[in-house]
Amino acid sequence: MKAKELLKIAAIAAITTGFVAGCATDSTEPTTTAVTEEECIGATAEVRNAIYAAKLKNARIRNLGLEWRETAKLIQAAEKAAEDCKNDRALILANKAEDEAADAIAAFHAAQVEEAPAPAVDTGDADMGNYLVVAGDNLWNIATKDSIYGNPYQWPLIYKANSGQIRDADLIYAGQFFSIPKASMAEADAAIQHAKTRGAWTLGETEASDLDYLAQ
Repeated sequence: MKAKELLKIAAIAAITTGFVAGCATDSTEPTTTAVTEEECIGATAEVRNAIYAAKLKNARIRNLGLEWRETAKLIQAAEKAAEDCKNDRALILANKAEDEAADAIAAFHAAQVEEAPAPAVDTGDADMGNYLVVAGDNLWNIATKDSIYGNPYQWPLIYKANSGQIRDADLIYAGQFFSIPKASMAEADAAIQHAKTRGAWTLGETEASDLDYLAQ
């Protein structure tokens, strides 16, 4: 083969190789890696329960007129932290708020017990004595006690005698101190009649039928 033809073949091979290499280089694109951030799902069940418990106790001390401003702020901070998926912080704040509210309730009860007068001795007065409300009490179960009336339907007697500190006959609080009135047969009958015909009631509201009974 002549030298001229050999040079021609070499030149063609060089051009072809360069073209292939160029195509390979141009088709290569930078590889990117997708970064997926962890999705924020909000408060966990544990955090929601803790915040609910704190709100419940805070509502109770609010009803007693003892709400601590810092407790409400802690609850708000816990809710904000939960929204931002900072559940560990939210749980700490909610538990701290609940503890503060519980301390306020305990302090209130302790003060009530210290200040409560000694139970009255029956000397023929209009009252049978006094009763200190404890957690879980309601007028129905107080009236049921053998030491009171032994009849749950006579709860309106307690309600009427202590209406100054009972806004809703269905809602009383631990630490309240009630006088237990003696009642004539007519008064007992009127109380039983009201208890049995009172009608529907709503927690937190004073029913019209209760107001009618108080006015008797």
